Amino acid sequence: MKSLINPRILLFCAFSLSLISWDRMSKDLAKEYLRNKPARTFLHDSFRMEYAENTGAAMSLADNLSPQLSFWLLRILPLTILIGLFAYMVVHSRDFRTSRLMSLTLIFAGGIGNILDRLLFDRHVTDFMNIGLPILRSGIFNFADLWITAGVAWLAVESLKKRQFP
Repeated sequence: MKSLINPRILLFCAFSLSLISWDRMSKDLAKEYLRNKPARTFLHDSFRMEYAENTGAAMSLADNLSPQLSFWLLRILPLTILIGLFAYMVVHSRDFRTSRLMSLTLIFAGGIGNILDRLLFDRHVTDFMNIGLPILRSGIFNFADLWITAGVAWLAVESLKKRQFP
């Protein structure tokens, strides 16, 4: 007899909640220890921790949108996509390989982490990490951004592997 509770959905939910909590806690710590303070650098300035509030998308893209347009494009649209992703995960989770499930979980958790900031803090997403060399640096990001990037990269690698090795 099939169990009514899908263990893959439980894994998705538990992992998502864990990642969202990690992101939320790290942003709270950044606000407490980095806000209004100079950047902290590590490994000969390869890694910086500095506080920033981003009202735009990645790399402050669309930062200057009107509040109404920002509400729809940076809150409602991503939230709708994430609700759709959640529904897709619930319906199709039994069909996914574990790697696909985990990569989609990273994307979902990262998206929720940043949407929570936008909803709770009037469009602001807390960013606080920066990596690079003196001549080439990343933008300032947070763990939610890292989860999303890792999830997309994982999906891309899986897709490439599937095409090369049927």
